[in-house]
Amino acid sequence: MSDVRNLFAALGAFAGHWQPHRVASLNDEDVKVVKVLGEFVWHTHPETDELFLVLAGELTIDLREGGVERAVVLAPHDLFVVPRGVEHRPRAAVETSAVLVERRGTVNTGDAGGDLTSPLRELPDA
Repeated sequence: MSDVRNLFAALGAFAGHWQPHRVASLNDEDVKVVKVLGEFVWHTHPETDELFLVLAGELTIDLREGGVERAVVLAPHDLFVVPRGVEHRPRAAVETSAVLVERRGTVNTGDAGGDLTSPLRELPDA
């Protein structure tokens, strides 16, 4: 994948929610696009940080750390990094498009598993 990739074209190539699609890889990281709507599961990624960059919509990331809960709200063009090991739950009241950057092999539901676990999907070649 050494060609230029347009993020909005990549998002237009699929319809499902909570199904990350890889658009590029660098070093040991994958760059993914995802559409989200509704509430995801509480989970952690014990071995890696996770970067969220909102392209359109609004994403709330609920966090639990040290017995304290808080919510981070991301508008378009906002970026937030969930540190490794921090329990979190993304949610969106409206369809939201985002870029994720996370270590290669990271499962979207982290340590929680369940029905929303999605295999890494590849985009069709443009």
